[in-house]
Amino acid sequence: MSGKGRARGVIVAIDGPAGAGKSTLSKRVAEALGYTLVDTGALYRAVALWARRRGIAWDDGPALGALTSELRFAFVDGSLEVDGERPGDALRTSDASLGASRVSVHPEVRAALLGVQRDMGREGGVVLEGRDIGTVVYPDAEVKIFLVASDEERAKRRLAELLARGEDASLEGVLEDIRARDRRDEERTVAPLRMAEDAVRVDTTGRTLDALVEELVGHVTRRAAG
Repeated sequence: MSGKGRARGVIVAIDGPAGAGKSTLSKRVAEALGYTLVDTGALYRAVALWARRRGIAWDDGPALGALTSELRFAFVDGSLEVDGERPGDALRTSDASLGASRVSVHPEVRAALLGVQRDMGREGGVVLEGRDIGTVVYPDAEVKIFLVASDEERAKRRLAELLARGEDASLEGVLEDIRARDRRDEERTVAPLRMAEDAVRVDTTGRTLDALVEELVGHVTRRAAG
């Protein structure tokens, strides 16, 4: 299955809670369409990591905002570069995930990254993955997808990722972390996690990756065709 070149210029917003399948699906959909992938969650994880390097507390909104404004972000061959450095797998650790959840509640950080995200998608032909793409970053995106999955399924997926990287984790702990992150994402004052009114809701629980990719690519190609 390949839709390369058929939907050039369309902006695709893929949102949803942690563990719903955004990262894997966004990558596969972008590849199928020949689109650029922008993982906006990686931006927040990077801010958390760089804050830790600089000794900036994750609850210091003004300092985090100033740091974010100084950093230069770019996606090169699908990988995030921060000031020319690729943090790589460090962005996928449980600590980076926790940090992203903590720093993303600050209006200063979200404001600093809003322009970055919009610049990355301005030319179209892009899949943007995040939690507020269809509601805040690109409310006029031609295609909006909101992914969901059961709490248990999301926890199992996250646990598999952590164990594959050699991290010590349990299903109970991961499930608790996911539910806590959901609360933070949904209850934050600025850009809370919610489904846009015109988004397509897709439940990934128990479904194969290939079937999901085919469904999402279909949404894009149909929208591009008018």
